[in-house]
Amino acid sequence: MNKLKKYASITLFLLLLSCVALFSSALALTDIYHGETDLRGEWNVVRIAAIIFISFIISVAITIRQALDLTSSKKPI
Repeated sequence: MNKLKKYASITLFLLLLSCVALFSSALALTDIYHGETDLRGEWNVVRIAAIIFISFIISVAITIRQALDLTSSKKPI
């Protein structure tokens, strides 16, 4: 159970970080669309947001796997 709580905490943290990354990438993509002069910073924000989203998806998959392993190992009453 301790392992599952650890994975759930990491997933919750990545969820909050993903929300911030979503908002930041939306702002960066708006600047990119409007054709600002120097777009290196905006593209870096989009890249970092993509890494955060991928990390969140992997974390969710691991957490679900741990939860399913925990429930399948319990014996029926």
